[in-house]
Amino acid sequence: MFFNEAQTALATGAFARAEQLAGRHFRKSAEAMGAHRYDVKTRAFLDDHEVNGKAFAHLCKYAYEKKGEDKGLHFYRVCLQDDRILDAVQRAEPFIRLSPLMLYIATHELVHVARFESGDADFDASREEKEREEFFRLKKVKNRR
Repeated sequence: MFFNEAQTALATGAFARAEQLAGRHFRKSAEAMGAHRYDVKTRAFLDDHEVNGKAFAHLCKYAYEKKGEDKGLHFYRVCLQDDRILDAVQRAEPFIRLSPLMLYIATHELVHVARFESGDADFDASREEKEREEFFRLKKVKNRR
């Protein structure tokens, strides 16, 4: 299953809204949030190594290096797993709807991007550290309610 045109547009809108929410959370301006280098791809446009059958989405990190320059640039790719997302919505309808789920996924991934960019989290951390980070973020959200 792949996102159709309307679902892709919904995902794009979710990331625009998620930038606002993450910016508010981190007290960053729209310009600062927009400066994070990331793109979003849906399942139809992912390379084989970007497909993950265990998550709704995940991040990949890529680097650009120009000859003769000491410091290269990097960017993150949010790899949406349309099939997993659509399956969850289909199985749990009417309790789970695509729009709020996409906003949750987009916000979740952009929080990671912001934390990696600020140095508050390490993209290359061990699997155990990443799991602790996920648990910590989830626990923090639950405690705010």
